[in-house]
Amino acid sequence: PGFGSVAKYNAVSILEGGRDVESMQRDSTKVFVLESMGRNAGWIVAATGLSHRNPKDAPHIILFPEIIFDEQKFLARVEDIIKKFGFCSVAVSEGIRNKDGKFIAESGLVDAFGHSQLGGAGISISSLINKNLKLKTHTAILDYCQRSGRHLASETDVEQAVACGEKAVEFAINGLSGKMVTIIRESNDPYQWSIGYTDIINIANKEKKLPKEYIA
Repeated sequence: PGFGSVAKYNAVSILEGGRDVESMQRDSTKVFVLESMGRNAGWIVAATGLSHRNPKDAPHIILFPEIIFDEQKFLARVEDIIKKFGFCSVAVSEGIRNKDGKFIAESGLVDAFGHSQLGGAGISISSLINKNLKLKTHTAILDYCQRSGRHLASETDVEQAVACGEKAVEFAINGLSGKMVTIIRESNDPYQWSIGYTDIINIANKEKKLPKEYIA
């Protein structure tokens, strides 16, 4: 639970940021960069595309962690969009990597799980544009805000989060340990679900990446 809410938060944020930079592009900021969570999987940054209803709408470019970042192709694309619309909005996942497989925002530090700490992919992208294209940019990093934006919460997320919490307490009281609460999709139309559980080993340190066919 939570993806629907964070998807709404990111889509609304890129739409609003895009409108703002459009309003000032004649004599000020030309590029708006929004950084979304997603170290290795691009589901959240992909959700920004929900706001793109016509060619002028943000985001114009989405940078996925599943796709190797090509600096020259990216800069050329930004230039093309600026020529076409006068401004450009970019949604970037925190986990984009260069051709050597390194995070472009790697800080050199590691967290408690041994994962590289990321130092701001959005800022790196903005600096790249500013340095090479000499364009004024603005960067927004949603970070914790996208996880706690209760004003855009999905009703389904709220219901599932409460149900998961209640079931976890019930399992704990009954002595069940080493398990993870799961949400079981019973049907798509209408959407129906139930709560179950699985061994923690089936969940921990595993990822479901965005399929290539989802990416233009």
